[in-house]
Amino acid sequence: MTEEALLGTQLRQVLELLDSAVAEVYRDLGMPGFRPRYTPILRVLAADGPQSIRDLAKATSVTHSAASQTVAQLAREGLVELEPGRDARRRIVHLTPAARSLLPRLEAEWVATTAAASELEAELPFPLSALLAATTAALAKRPFRERITSHMTPVRDDQ
Repeated sequence: MTEEALLGTQLRQVLELLDSAVAEVYRDLGMPGFRPRYTPILRVLAADGPQSIRDLAKATSVTHSAASQTVAQLAREGLVELEPGRDARRRIVHLTPAARSLLPRLEAEWVATTAAASELEAELPFPLSALLAATTAALAKRPFRERITSHMTPVRDDQ
């Protein structure tokens, strides 16, 4: 297998290494079951107040579907409540007292994680964050699907 063929696998492996380490820190902080994907949503709600799922998705740079799934998990954990918005199709997400009680620990973790990420980037030949931003910009200009299909050779059904 070529390095290019492993790109998705390598990205998933790096993300798993990062996320699993953060999840271990949450366990150390007495927050078993707390998932790294919860933090951006809770931080936005803590900083900016109640938001629609669409606004949370935009603020955290994830799809509406991903934000909706994370909010549903947070609601099951008792960390957010949803109320109908002015438009019946919109739901407004609010922090619960249980979530507010976690904010000091989440802030301490965030500061430490940011410092650890800076330390990691200093060890790399170039900053991972810059590479990922450049990759995102390149894919916005020319989506990966388009890149793949430009290299496809036609396949006949009888082959």
